[in-house]
Amino acid sequence: MIKLEHVTKIYPGQTEPAVNDLSLEVPDGEICILVGPSGCGKTTTMKMVNRLIEPTSGKIYVEGQDVMQMDPIELRRSIGYVIQEIGLFPHMTIAENIGTVPKLLGWDDARIARRVDELLELMGIEPAEYRDRYPRELSGGQQQRIGVARAMAADPHVMLMDEPFGAIDPITRDRLQNEFLRLQQKIRKTIIFVTHDINEAIKMGDKIAILNVGGILEQYGSPSEILSHPANPFVEDFVGADRALKWLNLVRVEEVMDEHPPLIFDTQSVREARQFMQERGLDFVYVIGADRGLKGYVNARDLEGQQGWVDAFLTPAAVSIQLGTSLRDTLSELLASDYRTACVVDEEQRVRGLIQLDAIQEALSARKGGER
Repeated sequence: MIKLEHVTKIYPGQTEPAVNDLSLEVPDGEICILVGPSGCGKTTTMKMVNRLIEPTSGKIYVEGQDVMQMDPIELRRSIGYVIQEIGLFPHMTIAENIGTVPKLLGWDDARIARRVDELLELMGIEPAEYRDRYPRELSGGQQQRIGVARAMAADPHVMLMDEPFGAIDPITRDRLQNEFLRLQQKIRKTIIFVTHDINEAIKMGDKIAILNVGGILEQYGSPSEILSHPANPFVEDFVGADRALKWLNLVRVEEVMDEHPPLIFDTQSVREARQFMQERGLDFVYVIGADRGLKGYVNARDLEGQQGWVDAFLTPAAVSIQLGTSLRDTLSELLASDYRTACVVDEEQRVRGLIQLDAIQEALSARKGGER
């Protein structure tokens, strides 16, 4: 847990505080987003947690310990830290970069090597291929993954992330955000995450602290609370008029998908497929393999007058949606594909359900009805 009690920061030579009497608590295993306009003190607040910046007054506790009573070097080594510029050492290999803090902590070489490979695999990066490369040999997205891996190397309970996905292109950023949220489900770190982007805040945060210029806390709550009940005109204006669309970031596709969609196997006959669709009034049906892996789909019109097996008439699925994807991202993918429906698949590409545009519309309508 991270706890701030009446924390104020006034920089030397300044009369107005950068952070003003800030109190908030981040529960174990949750992501707290600090968001607000330039000059709101969000980065200052984060850096006071690991004492890169010293508070003027107030108390900060990390896992029950007053940070001002801790050795600052030991404190920083116990907290993972990820920054926008990634900060990898260019003269060190990927393995050496990841192993920086464990080496400082006195881990032996074998333990460091095991941890490096474990983290590379966790990040979806092949250890044998990448551990001896240098940062310049990696893409921006890969470098950012290594930055996160390095922050996790000593398995800290607490992580600080300062706009970690801000310096990469939008497509890569979206993918890394999704990957990190899936990773967080496994590792359950306690995280303070700084961003200027309210959409990123809503997508990534369990709690959001909206700060105003001068480090004034305007509202602290869950994304749903902030979208449904903004505390004041500043928060309402900062969140924006499209709150309904932003709300779609809070709902995962599995919450509204059809968990028992009509499916046929690729070993079935054309006659069976035609009969299956006729009985259910379908124009097409998705086709799966014995392992429930998505093979594609067949159209009723393509099977008219045909014989044989359905695998000979397969059309590849234009889009599939990963479990854990937000409804906003799901809506975007469906609209981009020009399809009204898509299969929802797990990490092994096995079909777990079906999502339709109508289901997203119904979810939005139900939310609006609940607010009245």
